[in-house]
Amino acid sequence: MNTPTHHYPIGQPGLAWGPEEISQWRARQQRHRSYAQDVLVPLEGLRDRVDLQPYGEVVYGQERYPLVAARSRDWQEGRPVVLVTGGVHGYETSGVHGALRLLEHHAADLQGQVNLLVAPCVSPWAYERIHRWNHDAVDPNRSFREPSPSQEAAALMRLVRPWLGQFVAHIDLHETTDTDETEFRPALAARDGKPFEPGSIPDGFYLVDDTENPQPAFQRAIIAAVEQVTHIAPADDKGEIIGSPAVDRGVIRYPLKALGLCAGFTGAPLTTTTEVYPDSPRVIADQCNEAQVVAVLAAVAFVRARHA
Repeated sequence: MNTPTHHYPIGQPGLAWGPEEISQWRARQQRHRSYAQDVLVPLEGLRDRVDLQPYGEVVYGQERYPLVAARSRDWQEGRPVVLVTGGVHGYETSGVHGALRLLEHHAADLQGQVNLLVAPCVSPWAYERIHRWNHDAVDPNRSFREPSPSQEAAALMRLVRPWLGQFVAHIDLHETTDTDETEFRPALAARDGKPFEPGSIPDGFYLVDDTENPQPAFQRAIIAAVEQVTHIAPADDKGEIIGSPAVDRGVIRYPLKALGLCAGFTGAPLTTTTEVYPDSPRVIADQCNEAQVVAVLAAVAFVRARHA
């Protein structure tokens, strides 16, 4: 019996993309939403409760995207520093809007508890096009290394450099979507000249811990909080979540730094990558955004208990 194969509409099977294929891919990407309206305008509206910190811009031809982070207004040396990042993958919407909701509703409450640094939309070009990659067909979330092939990753690494060694936690806000399986993983296989191997998408929220520095108690605290908002992804019949062994309920592990993942580059002892599932029939967009907020609040509570 012949097994059907998936052919991505760009490139030739077995051959990695070159500049021509990347140009073809880029020509297919359309702008669907506005980074300025969705991110920069809300950030400007938060000036009464946080300090805004520009940290460069992403430039692709005539397109320029100012990068802006938010800091605790009462930042104090010696206080634990917590980094929150959203939109490293631009299509993962609740990471961006969850980070903005956190700032809007909780920034004032968190004053005096931790030094909070939030980069709500790391990849603005991809946010506008609802894509995983940047303009150059590079995945920013495999690019947190020196030198970085991603403008977005390089800018974020420059932003945090003054506080390296002070971060106690980094929460990187992500989603796993149905389009991971229908678009992004097939595109990745085509780009790299590899066969596409179909997988499955877990129904529910899960976390990615660090293989090299596992923090099970930290992950459990976040899972316990988030399950009050949305359901937790079960392991499949192989005991896996998205192809990786489930090491705890709703938790898998990756070698974060070795893979160049965002959650691994600060050296913080407490790290996690959230994975919300927005395509589940059991959730709505507001729940997804709130799940990201609750995950961060649980992480901060854990930090405060540890540093009390």
